Amino acid sequence: MILLDTHAFLWFLTDDSRLPAKIKDKIETDKDVFVSIASFWEIAIKNSLGKLQLPASITEMMEVCRSLQITVLPINAAQLERLKDLPWIHRDPFDRLLICQALEKDLTLITVDSNIVKYDVKTDW
Repeated sequence: MILLDTHAFLWFLTDDSRLPAKIKDKIETDKDVFVSIASFWEIAIKNSLGKLQLPASITEMMEVCRSLQITVLPINAAQLERLKDLPWIHRDPFDRLLICQALEKDLTLITVDSNIVKYDVKTDW
């Protein structure tokens, strides 16, 4: 069971060469792949700030998730409770929430982010 960091999700959607082949294969073959609703929130904000060009609309990206059987993971109270006590190793609010979601659901977080691996969360890259 894996949770895609925002960059991993976008690189998978766009077939970006920065996504290692072994990670792409894992995304394509793992039966439980998740992307957080927080990633869509981050994508929308970065697009509105001119920091990110969208490969498709948010709606279209969510449709692609459905067609690929990637589950959009909602935010719940237990994840937010965990967030209150998460050490401030990483300052990015989206990544902090992804860490809590991965911990709460016992997911492996697919990320290249070197700050995330400093937490006691399963990661892969």
